[in-house]
Amino acid sequence: RVQLRESGGGSVQAGGSLRLSCEIFESIYDTYCMAWFRQAPGKKREGVAAIESDGRTTYVETVKGRFTIYQNGAENTLYLQMSSLQPEDTAMYYCAAEHWGCSAISDIQRLGRITSGDYGYWGQGTQVTVSS
Repeated sequence: RVQLRESGGGSVQAGGSLRLSCEIFESIYDTYCMAWFRQAPGKKREGVAAIESDGRTTYVETVKGRFTIYQNGAENTLYLQMSSLQPEDTAMYYCAAEHWGCSAISDIQRLGRITSGDYGYWGQGTQVTVSS
């Protein structure tokens, strides 16, 4: 089965940068649409950034201009480059992937939204803590 593993989380001060990575193991498909989600204590999970199989990206308004989602040449690793981090960015960050449901996901992204319901594969999460 498809497995995702996140890494790169840690504790940084406000204004700092961090790069998260997500590797796909035991892949059974050649293409995926992928995304990063985050969840802070007491809050619901929210979509942060998403990338479609054709490379188009979508970001939640609060991270535009600060976060960048991209894949390496082999497309077996997903990254989230985060800069100008703020305390409100503190959360558990999760990597998610999907194959068959990517068309529906793309339709949602046309509206500027990133929703978790259609992603079938998830990592266990990596903690990001930003202090003042």
